[in-house]
Amino acid sequence: QVQLVESGGGLVQAGGSLRLSCAASGRTFSNYAMGWFRQSPGKEREFVTAVSGNGISTDYADSVKGRFTISRDNAKNTVSLQMNTLKPEDTAVYYCAATRTWNGIIPGRGKTSYAYWGQGTQVTVSS
Repeated sequence: QVQLVESGGGLVQAGGSLRLSCAASGRTFSNYAMGWFRQSPGKEREFVTAVSGNGISTDYADSVKGRFTISRDNAKNTVSLQMNTLKPEDTAVYYCAATRTWNGIIPGRGKTSYAYWGQGTQVTVSS
């Protein structure tokens, strides 16, 4: 089992920045690809970004590319999401996710590609 706890959400004005963190426990962290998803009211949970277990490979949704940056610290068992130039449409509950992978791959973007999930943290961007 892998336990995930997100932190860092909050209220920010459009154009501002936030940094989300996810602390993981329970298994060898570097064996797990990590992802961030988000869900707005009435919408499906959508992929935001992911990073491979070794931190070398990343993947971003087009909607956040160039504004968001995912990073991980395998020594501290944490993954972070730096969000810049935030827009009102970024408002959502953000979820950290993990899944066991091999050979440094990144899973598919579907939420079923991930086995473990955090409880989520709210991000609200005001216009």
